[in-house]
Amino acid sequence: MEEKTLLILWIALAVIFAVAEAATAQIVTLWFVIGAIGAIIANVLHASALVQGIVFVGVSLLTLLVARPYFKRFVKTKIQPTNLDMCIGQTALVTEDIDNTREVGAAKIRGNIWTARSQDGSPIPAGTPVTVVAIEGVKLIVKTN
Repeated sequence: MEEKTLLILWIALAVIFAVAEAATAQIVTLWFVIGAIGAIIANVLHASALVQGIVFVGVSLLTLLVARPYFKRFVKTKIQPTNLDMCIGQTALVTEDIDNTREVGAAKIRGNIWTARSQDGSPIPAGTPVTVVAIEGVKLIVKTN
């Protein structure tokens, strides 16, 4: 490729990655912006296309490996609890015999009937109070009290 064409390519990639970075709430493409800047510098120094590509990949990886752990401390990913999370640890009442082998069972919690499965695989008869230990999709995972 012609040197000027590669320069335009690296500048375009740097801009595209910078716009993508600005559009996200996480630090995702910053490494590639820095790698593209490294490739631009290699282009200005008249390096071959192969060397420019190696500089892009190398600088991007190096920046990712060195800077990401540092930046990760400052970017907080907040897990938003849902109403479903409040069911975990609560007591439910088995309304239909729970049998994981036959894939049947239901429990009622907070006025709602859910499909339910036993945490340890043991059958649980209807009318038994149970504790919700997890929610997997639309199933309560329960254990006997």
